[in-house]
Amino acid sequence: MPPNDTQTSSVPPTTSAVLRTPGLKNVDSNVHAHAHPLDPLSPDEIIAVSQAVRRHLAEHTSVRTVRFITNYLLPPPKRTVLANLCIPLATGETVKDEDRIPIVRKAEVDFIDTVSNDAYNTRVAFNSLKGTWSVESLLKLPEGTQPQISPDELLLCEEVVRNDPRVQKLAKEVGIEPHQIFADGWSVGYDDRFPKSLRLQQAFLFARFSQHENLYAHPLDFVPIVDINARKVVHIDFPSAYPNVPASTEPPPLDKDPLEHAQRSRIPPPLAPHDFLPDLIADAAKKEDREWKQREAPKPLHVVQPEGVSFKMDGHVLEWQKWKMHVAFSQREGIALSTITYNDDGVLRPLFYRLSLAEMVVPYGAPEYPHPRKFAFDSGEYGMGTMANELTLGCDCLGQIHYLSGAYTGPDGSAVIINNVICIHEEDAGLLWKHTDYRIGGRGHAVRNRRLVISMVCTLANYEYVWNYFFYQDGSIEFEIRLTGILQVYVAGPNEPTPYSVRIAPGINAQFHQHLFSVRIDPMVDGLANSVVETDVRPVVAGYGSPENFAGNAFQVHDRLLRRASEGERQWDASTDRRWRIVSAGKKHYATGQPTGYSIGVKGAVTPALPHPDGWVGRRATFMRNALWVVREKEDAREGGRMWPSGKFVPQAREEAVDSLGQWVRDDGDANIENEDVLVYVTVGTTHIPRPEDWPVMPVDHVRLTLKPNSFFSANPSLDVPGGKDEKSVPAAFGADSATSGANCCP
Repeated sequence: MPPNDTQTSSVPPTTSAVLRTPGLKNVDSNVHAHAHPLDPLSPDEIIAVSQAVRRHLAEHTSVRTVRFITNYLLPPPKRTVLANLCIPLATGETVKDEDRIPIVRKAEVDFIDTVSNDAYNTRVAFNSLKGTWSVESLLKLPEGTQPQISPDELLLCEEVVRNDPRVQKLAKEVGIEPHQIFADGWSVGYDDRFPKSLRLQQAFLFARFSQHENLYAHPLDFVPIVDINARKVVHIDFPSAYPNVPASTEPPPLDKDPLEHAQRSRIPPPLAPHDFLPDLIADAAKKEDREWKQREAPKPLHVVQPEGVSFKMDGHVLEWQKWKMHVAFSQREGIALSTITYNDDGVLRPLFYRLSLAEMVVPYGAPEYPHPRKFAFDSGEYGMGTMANELTLGCDCLGQIHYLSGAYTGPDGSAVIINNVICIHEEDAGLLWKHTDYRIGGRGHAVRNRRLVISMVCTLANYEYVWNYFFYQDGSIEFEIRLTGILQVYVAGPNEPTPYSVRIAPGINAQFHQHLFSVRIDPMVDGLANSVVETDVRPVVAGYGSPENFAGNAFQVHDRLLRRASEGERQWDASTDRRWRIVSAGKKHYATGQPTGYSIGVKGAVTPALPHPDGWVGRRATFMRNALWVVREKEDAREGGRMWPSGKFVPQAREEAVDSLGQWVRDDGDANIENEDVLVYVTVGTTHIPRPEDWPVMPVDHVRLTLKPNSFFSANPSLDVPGGKDEKSVPAAFGADSATSGANCCP
C-alpha cells in the first residue's frame, strides 16, 4: 500500500475501530472516578450502561431483544460543573464551598426493540456508593420519531440492497452483476408516501469493478428504499432525465410504475475509471497505453520540536499559553470543547462553556423526484463522532502529536473504540504581529504566531469534513471547516441537459448543493450573564459638501443591543459589514467604556440558504434561514440544556421539531435575553457549484468562523509573547541575494 494510504477495517464505516465487549462478569466495578465531570463515557462505562439497560428491560418490561443506537454522557447542570471546577459565575467572584455539590454521572441511551420496532430513550445513573448503574427513566418514542442511524445500519443497508432479487435484476439489465453492486445508505429525508413507523434509508447505488477503485465513477440509475428493521427493499424509484421530465416534480404514487413515471429508458452506468489512488491511476494509464507518473515530490518539510510540545494534558484537560479547556469526543458533535478559560496575568477569566458543531444540512438543488430527498443532516442523522477517522501520524497531522481516542456503542451494547480520533498539536501560523520604524536607525520587532490545533476528520459516505479548532496567542479562536472527499453523483444520459447540475465527466452529473453548518456557542464571557450586540457600519447620511461631512468621507458604527427573544433571529448584511459581539454584564474596558466581549467573525462564511423556507428541508432545518440566533439557555432535570438546532431526533422528521431553534424563539416570545445565560447559534456554509477540477476527488475548500476579543483585554494580549528566531532557518542559496538574513527584527 502506498505510504499515504490508510486501510479501513471491517468494523463500522470509516474507523479503524476496536470492539470491546462485556465478559461474563458485571463490569460496573470497572467504572472509575473521573477527573472532569464532562469526560465522555469510557468503553467500560458504555458496556456497563448497556448491561444496566438490559437488566432493567428484563426485570420490568416485556422487551427482550434490542439494537443499541446511542449511548453517551448526559452532561450535568452547567452551574454545578462550574462550581466543581472552581470556575466563577463572574470574573473575580469566589466559588463557595456550598455550591460544590456532588455530581451524579448519567448516561443517555437510544435503542430499538427489534421485535416491535419501537424506539426508546432511557436515562441511566451511576450510584457511586454501590458502584452500579441503574435506569432512572424509560420513554417510548412517539410513532415517527427515530433515533440516529447507526454505522452498522448503514452497512446493513448495502447488504440488503445487494441481496435483493429486484435490485439484482435491474442492475443486470444495465450490465452489473450482484457482487458489483455497492450502496451508500442515506436517511430517506422526507417521503410521506410511507408510514411513519418504518425506519427507512434510501440507497444510492454504484458499481465497483475492482476492490479499491472509485465506485462513484459508475452511478446506477435507480434508488431503492430499504426498511432497515425488516431488512428488505420496500420500493424502488427511478429519477427522471432531462429534457423529458414529468410535468410535475411531485412524488408519484407508490402503486404507479416508477420507471414509467420517469418517462425514460434505462441508462447504463459509465464504465470508464476515474480513480484517485496513484497505483490505480497508473494501472489505468498502462491499459490505455499512455504514461502517467506522479510529479516530483517537494523537498521534505519536517515539523520538529526538539524540546517537546508547549501544551500540557491531564486526561481530557488541556492547557496551553494561558488557555485551559476540556476536550472530548462526542458521538454526535465530533469534538466538544468545554469550560474554556483564559489566565489573564493570574486572573481566571471564563470565556465559553461549550463550543461545538451542533448540526449541519446538505440540501441538493435538483427538483426532479427523488433527488429532493437528498438533504443530509450529517450530525443529527448519523453522528459526526461515529463517522470519525482514526488519524494517521505524519499524514493527517504533522509534528509532535497528542491523540485522544473516542468510543461509542455498538448495536449489541459493546464499545466501539476509535483510536487517535482527535489530534492535538502546535503549528506555526506565520506572523503574529510586526512593526518596523522606517526611519534611519529605527528598530523593528516581529513575533511568530504559534497556534494550537485540535482536529478531527470525518467521512460521511462520499464526503470528508476536517474540523479544526485553532487557538491563538492573542486570545482569539478560529473554527475552520475543510471540505474534501468525492462529489455525490448521478448517472447522465447521452446529451442530457443539466439545468441543476454540472457534467463533470462523460455520463456523470454532480448536482448543485449547499453545506450549511450550525455552530453552537455557549458563552460565559467574564461570566454567565451575557448579551449580544449587533453592529452595523454605515456612511453618514449627510453627503459631500454638507457642514457635517464636507469631504464626504464619514462613516459611523451603530450598535444595537438585542434585548428580547423575539429579536434573536438575525441576518447578515453585507452592505453594513454587519458583525456581532458577545458582551459581559459586569465588566467594562478601562478606555473604551465598552463591556468586555468577544466578536463573532463570519465574513466570507455566511451563505444564504437557497431552499424555500416552507419546503421539505426548509421546515426541518429552520436554523439555516438566519446567520445568527440568540436564545436563552434553559436546563431541566430530564432534557438538560438546549442543544440541537433541528431537534434531538432528526431522521425522518416531517416538520419543524418542537425542540428546535425556531420553536425556542417562539416559545420565549418577549423573554429577556439581556445579561442572561444565552446561547448563540451561528450559521455558516458554502454553496457548491461543482467543477471538473473537483473530480474525482475534491481539493479542500474552507469555511471559517472566528471569535476575537473586543474590549476584553486592556491592550494586545500577545505583547508578552517572546519574539524568538528560528536558528534552523537558512537561505535557499539561489544567488547572492539569498545569502543575507535581513535586519535583526526578532531578537
